[in-house]
Amino acid sequence: MPITHSLSTDGAEVRKVLQRYWGFDSLRPLQTEAIQAGIDGQDSLLVMPTGSGKSLCYQVPPIVTDTLSIVISPLIALMKDQVDGLRANGYPAAALHSQCSPEEREAIRAALRADELRLLFVTPERMMSEEFLTFVERIGVRSFTIDEAHCISQWGHDFRKEYRTLRTLKECLPEAAVHAYTATATERVRQDIVDQLGLDSPARIIGDFDRPNLVYRILPATDRDRQILEVIRRHPNEAAIVYCITRKETERLAKFFSLNNVKAAAYHAGLAHEERTRTQEAFAREEVDVVVATVAFGMGIDRSNVRCVIHAAMPKSVEHYQQETGRAGRDGLEAECVLLYSAADAMKWESLIRRSAVNAAWPDEAAASQIELLRHLQGLCSTLECRHRALSRYFGQRYQSDNCRACDVCLGEVDGLEDATTIAQKILSCVYRTGQRFGVTYVAEVLRGADTEKVRQRGHDELSTHGLLREMPEKPIINLIYQLVDQGLLSRHGDDRPVLALNDDARAVLRGEREVCLQDPAKRRVARSEVTDEAWQGVNESLFEDLRELRLTLARARGVPAYVIFPDTTLREMARTLPSTLEELSTIPGVGEKKLAELGERFLDQIRHYCEQQELSMDVDSSDN
Repeated sequence: MPITHSLSTDGAEVRKVLQRYWGFDSLRPLQTEAIQAGIDGQDSLLVMPTGSGKSLCYQVPPIVTDTLSIVISPLIALMKDQVDGLRANGYPAAALHSQCSPEEREAIRAALRADELRLLFVTPERMMSEEFLTFVERIGVRSFTIDEAHCISQWGHDFRKEYRTLRTLKECLPEAAVHAYTATATERVRQDIVDQLGLDSPARIIGDFDRPNLVYRILPATDRDRQILEVIRRHPNEAAIVYCITRKETERLAKFFSLNNVKAAAYHAGLAHEERTRTQEAFAREEVDVVVATVAFGMGIDRSNVRCVIHAAMPKSVEHYQQETGRAGRDGLEAECVLLYSAADAMKWESLIRRSAVNAAWPDEAAASQIELLRHLQGLCSTLECRHRALSRYFGQRYQSDNCRACDVCLGEVDGLEDATTIAQKILSCVYRTGQRFGVTYVAEVLRGADTEKVRQRGHDELSTHGLLREMPEKPIINLIYQLVDQGLLSRHGDDRPVLALNDDARAVLRGEREVCLQDPAKRRVARSEVTDEAWQGVNESLFEDLRELRLTLARARGVPAYVIFPDTTLREMARTLPSTLEELSTIPGVGEKKLAELGERFLDQIRHYCEQQELSMDVDSSDN
């Protein structure tokens, strides 16, 4: 569970708001500082990982100060999800976007003029339109929060030209406070955000980038379909997101899942808007367990109980990886993040980046920056260092523990290949003896001793390296070749049909002057993480499932996503403490005043019925667990 600290008596009004709308009486680290900056009207830069509670930092101040604040967000679906959740808590919020009907837009504007709202969500394009700026100035808005603020920086991982217009916000409304929020930003990007937005002596609030509840696994891709299905089956009937590079791959994998009795759907920008909306809503309503998507999916959904995120291929930066894995376990409970990688993925991304840079007329530096970010991720994938430590260091932070207990390296799941240097020498020698004119697949065929017409025609069946790795299947050999590429021992040249070539480092290996470490792609086991054990300690899992069913029934009756009713953290605490009265139920985080009044008795009835059947005592002291 996330570490929290109690508010001081000076924060009595904040505490009152927290309890009323969210059922909380404490804050996570740095939320107090961010909320205070919002209350004081001081510009701020807030960098906290997904799941650390950034939204609360801009939701609390408008209620405390009894003023209107505008949140600038890039996706309509995300706005709608947030507004649904806020309204379910009794919070006065709305979103103004292109999908609103004329009647809805006028009703929202009337509510704004009447000072009935405390949060309004808009897109960057609407915010910076002349007509809307005039309206905002007239109603006296004095606070703006820019979500996904890294999009304004060309040094960031998701540069968007429309965000550049926000740099004039301080010029148009100089008296207004501007708060820039993002989940991922290196020091270079942070400074660029401050400069681009013209923030005035901002409070710089930088959270801990580590997500201790996430279990990271980075695996060489040997048989992607089989590997992905194994992970999904570790999470039956739980929410999962699978990220792919191409649209075609999302559709193929979704069909593969369906054939294997997994409720899955594809999602990418090439689908019709109606189809994307159906998939997103089905996932939110728990009618679909797995969404197979490009990076177009994820920012637009507020579901907190995603228990698994899989990258079917390497993403294009450490920032993307951090952000996309951050969509798992946003409720603070355990979640698994698996990345299947291959050097071929990096080649594919580099080609896509260069093409996008030309089509979108990016500055030359922006394209070069994207390639540099890709190289950083290749380094992360090829290392055998603790994943939590490597990620923390990338974002300029020191990881304190010697063993995270929550990654494949620290759990002892990763095996080094025996005789790795000798095997590397065999591969490098084969590349040399075939003339450094062939690609990965062909070199693997020669090493396996393939008896094909192409191999015989070229005389490669007579080479001393022919069949040197005949005991290995083709896919593991291909993976080992890509590991050598990742380590800089082999180069690939050419765009359409890249060929392998040696370099000076490879020659040092062949001369026996350098040792090589390789992962054994055939040896992988999965250990149970202590993070998982701790998250379930004292929880009656059978009752938790019953409460999930009740939540889903109530959500469908109300036409809202299940997590809007109660998050998993709240249900687990109910299944741990077994409350018997509304008073006891009100002490559970996540049970605010409105939900206690509207839903309390329904959940108490379910808990009482279960405890009677199982002859269990109720009102368990959670401190005993």
